[in-house]
Amino acid sequence: MTRQDRRYPSIADYAFISDCHCTALVSRNGSIDWCCMPRPDSDSCFGRILDWDHGGYCAIAPTTADVSTSRRYIPESMIVETCFRSTAGEVKVVDFFVMDKRAEEQAPNRLVRMIEGIRGELEILSEIVPRFDFGQIIPAVSEQGDGTWMAIGSNQGLVLHSDLPLEIVKHFGLRAAVSIKRGQKKSFIFSFLPPDQADRVPPQPNVTEVAMAGYRSTVSWWRDWVQRMHPPYKLDEATKRSAMVLKALTFERTGAIIAAPTTSLPEWIGAGRNWDYRYSWVRDSVFTVYTLNGLGYADEAERFLQFIQRSSAGSAEQLQIMYAVDGKRRLTEVELPWLEGYRRSQPVRIGNFAAKQHQLDVYGEILELASIWNAAGNEVDLRYWEFLTDVVNGACRHWAEPDYGIWEFRGEPRHHVHSKAMCWRAVKQGIAIAEGCGLPAPLDDWQSTCDQIRQAIDSQGYDRESGTFVQAFGNTHLDSSLLLLPRIGFVEYDDPRMLRTVDAICMKLNRGGLLLRYDSPDGLPGKEGSFIPCTFWLVSCLAYQGRLKEAWEYYRLAARCSNDLGLFSEEYDASSATMLGNFPQGLTHISQIRARLALEGNGDLLRHGISKNDKTL
Repeated sequence: MTRQDRRYPSIADYAFISDCHCTALVSRNGSIDWCCMPRPDSDSCFGRILDWDHGGYCAIAPTTADVSTSRRYIPESMIVETCFRSTAGEVKVVDFFVMDKRAEEQAPNRLVRMIEGIRGELEILSEIVPRFDFGQIIPAVSEQGDGTWMAIGSNQGLVLHSDLPLEIVKHFGLRAAVSIKRGQKKSFIFSFLPPDQADRVPPQPNVTEVAMAGYRSTVSWWRDWVQRMHPPYKLDEATKRSAMVLKALTFERTGAIIAAPTTSLPEWIGAGRNWDYRYSWVRDSVFTVYTLNGLGYADEAERFLQFIQRSSAGSAEQLQIMYAVDGKRRLTEVELPWLEGYRRSQPVRIGNFAAKQHQLDVYGEILELASIWNAAGNEVDLRYWEFLTDVVNGACRHWAEPDYGIWEFRGEPRHHVHSKAMCWRAVKQGIAIAEGCGLPAPLDDWQSTCDQIRQAIDSQGYDRESGTFVQAFGNTHLDSSLLLLPRIGFVEYDDPRMLRTVDAICMKLNRGGLLLRYDSPDGLPGKEGSFIPCTFWLVSCLAYQGRLKEAWEYYRLAARCSNDLGLFSEEYDASSATMLGNFPQGLTHISQIRARLALEGNGDLLRHGISKNDKTL
């Protein structure tokens, strides 16, 4: 790694904060290097995680290098506390987005940074360097008086209230160096404001008092949310943290759920596999919904169900596999060549080409969501049933076609086994809902299609020579998505074919105790790290097969891939103990929860992703 690359903290050095509207990453060194306001898919206002020189940041750190640093989340919250200690003194910095009842009423989003002296005296340097349009725009910064500053450029505006003596530095931003003594408190409060509303910014007296009130309401909000978990067992801290991360990835206004709050953190340094994950994948969102639903959170299922119906205009033919958080369908993928990328890993991309891909598993995900909804005692009304019928019929029409699969391959489409099994699941669940609710449906036709899909997978998706399921018809490659077949009820966990498939995946896709996604060419340059969710999928399979010793061994290896705050990335390089990919990754946290519950013998609520009372399998 070059000296230039070392300027970038490791991905593991970041903490994640959110108010279910905006997102930010805070480094161990006290710098916000990624922040998107007022939405998680907005252009960044601080973004030097993707270009250290031009991306912008907000740093609070001691001026002396002789300091030690520690950090934590305030228990049962998404509030980050970073402590800086030296022989001269100790200061803590607390970072959070304000959460209160108004968050559900679309109150102005407020990013708060509080500085407090704990011991002695320590000089702290604060630098606010906003950059808009992903680093292309150096905004004009002006002082409004009464501790208020504005940064304006392009179609973005950032308001800052602070009780620190900030100085405007031309072509840079704002800066202040102050000594913080024991008991002294200073604060920053940031909010997004469109430039055309700049003349409406009211002064904010008593900034630190307002920040402290926001802190109290945010602690209360998160703890109230955590205490609503009502599983019949005590969750360990890692699993509770994963649940909070999933909640923090939701977009409150619409019910959308993003895959991750970042774009273009590389799956391998310099390999070009850099994608924008700040959107709502139907697949990942449904995984999130049935995981949170199993932990006692039903609201997220209802909100996302409504989001999908709105975004697809109630038509199966207009379904796509992901949407923007406001339901927008056009997510045109473009590259930003002026950004050097994390550790010079170009290209930096926004938008996602995969939004227009043909991925057949989406039909199964929609019916999974309907099953969660129905099993919770909600009525499937005729309007919703018309939509679901359309989705099932779509699965019946298209199941025999090739697609790009769960991994969104960018080469030629294939007949992926997982995709076809999800079509089977869609039809099977459609039959169950129709029969259970007395709803009209072409049941004979649907059952015939179910039988055809099963026959096709059994004959073409299973390699008799090796005795295992395969990635796609016509090849013998293995794929970790096959570990999901028992979860949807296509095959029992202890079926000999599944036992052999699990053993083969353990043998051929294992890299240092972590699984790759597949062993086939994927049409992309370079390589990638191990995909952490797949290892947790393996843990669940092994646990349900009664192989608990092996399951715990793999679980411990995967759990070590989190950082000190319990956050997981998408991928991991076991050889260098390095996080890779977008961060934090919702799918990894989902899979950790499911694996842990399976190991503890409490996985029944999540085993098939539906209510324990469901009798359709």
